[in-house]
Amino acid sequence: MITIDTLFVINAVFNTGQIVASRGVYDLACQNPDFAWFVQESLNCHVKGEWGDVGDEDKETNDQALKQDTRLLSAYNDDRFPKNGVATIWIITEADRSATTILFPDEY
Repeated sequence: MITIDTLFVINAVFNTGQIVASRGVYDLACQNPDFAWFVQESLNCHVKGEWGDVGDEDKETNDQALKQDTRLLSAYNDDRFPKNGVATIWIITEADRSATTILFPDEY
Protein backbone atom coordinates (compact mmCIF):
# COMPACT_ATOMS: atom_id res chain seq x y z
CA MET A 1 0.00 0.00 0.00
CA ILE A 2 1.08 3.54 -0.74
CA THR A 3 0.47 6.48 1.60
CA ILE A 4 -1.48 9.24 -0.11
CA ASP A 5 -0.51 12.68 1.14
CA THR A 6 -2.37 14.71 -1.45
CA LEU A 7 -5.88 13.50 -0.60
CA PHE A 8 -7.85 15.43 1.96
CA VAL A 9 -11.15 14.99 3.76
CA ILE A 10 -13.85 17.54 4.40
CA ASN A 11 -16.44 17.36 7.20
CA ALA A 12 -15.58 13.81 8.22
CA VAL A 13 -17.96 12.09 10.64
CA PHE A 14 -15.17 9.72 11.76
CA ASN A 15 -11.37 9.61 11.86
CA THR A 16 -9.81 8.09 8.74
CA GLY A 17 -6.38 7.44 10.18
CA GLN A 18 -3.63 7.17 7.58
CA ILE A 19 -5.00 7.18 4.02
CA VAL A 20 -3.35 4.62 1.75
CA ALA A 21 -4.02 3.27 -1.74
CA SER A 22 -3.21 0.06 -3.52
CA ARG A 23 -0.60 0.15 -6.27
CA GLY A 24 -3.33 -0.16 -8.93
CA VAL A 25 -5.37 2.78 -7.66
CA TYR A 26 -2.26 4.88 -7.10
CA ASP A 27 -0.85 4.21 -10.56
CA LEU A 28 -4.13 5.01 -12.33
CA ALA A 29 -4.62 8.17 -10.26
CA CYS A 30 -1.11 9.32 -11.27
CA GLN A 31 -1.85 8.66 -14.94
CA ASN A 32 -5.39 9.99 -15.10
CA PRO A 33 -6.42 13.28 -13.39
CA ASP A 34 -10.11 12.46 -13.87
CA PHE A 35 -9.66 9.20 -11.99
CA ALA A 36 -7.73 11.02 -9.26
CA TRP A 37 -10.70 13.40 -8.90
CA PHE A 38 -13.11 10.43 -8.75
CA VAL A 39 -11.01 8.93 -5.93
CA GLN A 40 -11.02 12.26 -4.04
CA GLU A 41 -14.77 12.69 -4.43
CA SER A 42 -15.39 9.08 -3.38
CA LEU A 43 -13.25 9.56 -0.27
CA ASN A 44 -15.18 12.72 0.63
CA CYS A 45 -18.45 10.77 0.34
CA HIS A 46 -17.07 7.89 2.44
CA VAL A 47 -16.01 10.15 5.33
CA LYS A 48 -19.45 11.78 5.36
CA GLY A 49 -21.21 8.43 5.71
CA GLU A 50 -22.40 8.32 2.11
CA TRP A 51 -21.56 4.68 1.42
CA GLY A 52 -21.86 4.74 -2.36
CA ASP A 53 -22.81 1.72 -4.44
CA VAL A 54 -23.45 -0.83 -1.71
CA GLY A 55 -26.75 -2.50 -0.90
CA ASP A 56 -29.15 -1.37 1.80
CA GLU A 57 -27.95 -4.06 4.21
CA ASP A 58 -24.34 -2.92 3.81
CA LYS A 59 -25.37 0.70 4.32
CA GLU A 60 -27.13 -0.29 7.54
CA THR A 61 -24.06 -2.28 8.63
CA ASN A 62 -21.88 0.79 8.05
CA ASP A 63 -24.28 3.01 9.99
CA GLN A 64 -24.01 0.58 12.92
CA ALA A 65 -20.22 0.42 12.48
CA LEU A 66 -20.05 4.17 13.13
CA LYS A 67 -21.64 3.60 16.53
CA GLN A 68 -19.80 0.38 17.38
CA ASP A 69 -16.35 1.28 16.01
CA THR A 70 -16.16 -1.58 13.55
CA ARG A 71 -14.87 -1.66 9.98
CA LEU A 72 -16.46 0.58 7.33
CA LEU A 73 -16.67 -0.42 3.65
CA SER A 74 -17.86 1.80 0.81
CA ALA A 75 -17.93 1.11 -2.91
CA TYR A 76 -18.00 3.68 -5.69
CA ASN A 77 -18.52 2.96 -9.35
CA ASP A 78 -17.69 5.06 -12.40
CA ASP A 79 -17.88 3.41 -15.81
CA ARG A 80 -15.32 5.86 -17.20
CA PHE A 81 -12.54 4.00 -15.42
CA PRO A 82 -12.80 0.27 -16.06
CA LYS A 83 -9.91 -1.80 -14.79
CA ASN A 84 -10.02 -5.39 -15.99
CA GLY A 85 -13.73 -4.90 -16.65
CA VAL A 86 -14.37 -3.46 -13.19
CA ALA A 87 -15.09 0.24 -12.71
CA THR A 88 -15.39 0.14 -8.92
CA ILE A 89 -13.16 1.20 -6.07
CA TRP A 90 -13.56 0.15 -2.47
CA ILE A 91 -12.73 2.37 0.48
CA ILE A 92 -12.20 0.53 3.76
CA THR A 93 -11.65 2.19 7.13
CA GLU A 94 -10.30 -0.12 9.81
CA ALA A 95 -12.26 -0.69 13.01
CA ASP A 96 -9.66 1.11 15.12
CA ARG A 97 -9.73 4.02 12.63
CA SER A 98 -5.97 3.76 12.18
CA ALA A 99 -6.11 3.56 8.38
CA THR A 100 -8.35 4.00 5.37
CA THR A 101 -7.45 2.01 2.26
CA ILE A 102 -8.56 2.73 -1.31
CA LEU A 103 -8.33 -0.23 -3.65
CA PHE A 104 -9.88 -2.10 -6.55
CA PRO A 105 -12.02 -5.09 -5.46
CA ASP A 106 -9.66 -7.55 -7.18
CA GLU A 107 -6.80 -6.20 -5.04
CA TYR A 108 -8.49 -7.19 -1.75
